[in-house]
Amino acid sequence: MKQTRTDNWITVVQALGLHVLLFLLMFGGLQWTRSNTAEPSAGDPIEAELIDPSALSGAMQRALRREPEPLPQPVEEPQPQPLPEPEPEPAPQLPDVLPPPVPDPAPVEQEKVRRDAPSPDVAKVPREQDEKRRQPDQAEINARKAEQQRQEEERKRQQQIAELRKQREQAARERSMAEQREQQLRDARSGSSTSPAQPPPGNRGTDESLKARYRDALQQAITRQWVRPESVQIGQRCRILIRQLPGGDVQDVTVSPSCPFDALGRESVERAVLKASPLPYAGFELVFARELDLNFVAEER
Repeated sequence: MKQTRTDNWITVVQALGLHVLLFLLMFGGLQWTRSNTAEPSAGDPIEAELIDPSALSGAMQRALRREPEPLPQPVEEPQPQPLPEPEPEPAPQLPDVLPPPVPDPAPVEQEKVRRDAPSPDVAKVPREQDEKRRQPDQAEINARKAEQQRQEEERKRQQQIAELRKQREQAARERSMAEQREQQLRDARSGSSTSPAQPPPGNRGTDESLKARYRDALQQAITRQWVRPESVQIGQRCRILIRQLPGGDVQDVTVSPSCPFDALGRESVERAVLKASPLPYAGFELVFARELDLNFVAEER
């Protein structure tokens, strides 16, 4: 009979099953044999030596015949005595008669207590005072602001005066150069400059009446440009030194240290002199001076 592939697979499976069964039987036998084997006791083996009692010495034989001494009895420790239970406290006895009720305080006493008690408004006063002391004074703040504003205005005023002086000096230099060129042209046209009809300006003429009119003209010209501060009293005199060019252009002005005006008054006089430039010149050539020493009088415009 011809074997098929199915028969071959069945044979292989049966062979594998037989081998597995044999392996399980062998493994079970090994486990059963191991569990029945007596295990040796732990520790070192005990050794014993047999000795004939007659061969021992007399002392050892007497020691063997002596009865063993009794073992000491164990000492019994005393058992702790139980603590006595606390006796219950007796219940407080209430009095047979209750005390009379405390009467309410009289209305007059209550009113006195409320009156003597510190008021909340009064308690707030120290705290408000402390806060006010910690805060800067408003008057001091205003004074600081006013001082800063005054310093700023003073700085601007000084800048304006410096710029005005520069402009005046520049204009004076240009005018002086123009006058020199014009004078040179006149001299070239005339051919020669012999005895002039009048003395040159700046020779400090001796006409007292002309000098007086010149001082009055200077006073009026400066007063028209002057704004009198409140700190300067009317009638006060202030000595000022003026440097000018022919034609009345102011180059520089200086207030004398002997002037009774304060700092604001002195600055106001300086500004007035610079604004009045050019000073009166026409008609006063005979008494003209490049350096003027003028006593300015405080007057209203």
